[in-house]
Amino acid sequence: MSERFLAEVVVPGASSSVSLLRQYATLVLTAVGHRNLDAVLLVLSELLNNAVMHTRSGDPDGLVTVEISDIGGRLARIEVTDEGARTVLRPRQVGDDGDFGRGLQLVEALSARWGVRRSFPGYMVWAEVLTVEDSPPPAEPLSMEVVAA
Repeated sequence: MSERFLAEVVVPGASSSVSLLRQYATLVLTAVGHRNLDAVLLVLSELLNNAVMHTRSGDPDGLVTVEISDIGGRLARIEVTDEGARTVLRPRQVGDDGDFGRGLQLVEALSARWGVRRSFPGYMVWAEVLTVEDSPPPAEPLSMEVVAA
């Protein structure tokens, strides 16, 4: 399937940017025919919140870059690039009573594929999410890809 770049936006690394980016992603993706956006918007929210909470992007004057692409009219690809992590990115095990720590598990569950790539000075976390209900399972198994610098 061919990937088509749709948009890039740079926003302040603040939690208030989440609702703005959800609206923006909705406009961009529906303009090219994507309809079932609940999962992709949740993934976008999780990735952006992670960048704000766990990287220098959440510092005063920090920024986050988001790219949106279409893959064959059936998948939306979201890329969130931060300004440098304070910690190493990885899904973690949390107890039933934990308030945090499920974001990447949720991204993994909702995505056909997702991964992390070093993007100096930070990281780019990407996810490809089905946006049509009647889609067959992805050709590739669910996977996480980590690419070192």
